Amino acid sequence: MPKAKVTFADIGVTITVPAGTRLIEVSERVGAAITYGCREGECGTCLTQVVSGSENLAEPSVLEDQVLKDMFAPRHHRLACQAQVLSGEVVVKPA
Repeated sequence: MPKAKVTFADIGVTITVPAGTRLIEVSERVGAAITYGCREGECGTCLTQVVSGSENLAEPSVLEDQVLKDMFAPRHHRLACQAQVLSGEVVVKPA
């Protein structure tokens, strides 16, 4: 199974995960400061800045895209409960 690396810039931790893992799952494993309320992609509390490697994430779902637009989320921000790491390296930090 393909692997990917996720780095949490706020705490300086890097972890290797299976492709398809959601950022919120990785955050929980390492104790990063990404907060969340629902895990369903509707509330927006897990808004996360993608510092680098956004091309290594799955495209936003229709639901995530709409929530990001409704929140006026800045460019390079994703919902950690929805964003899946596909390959390569991704660096994130809480928004």
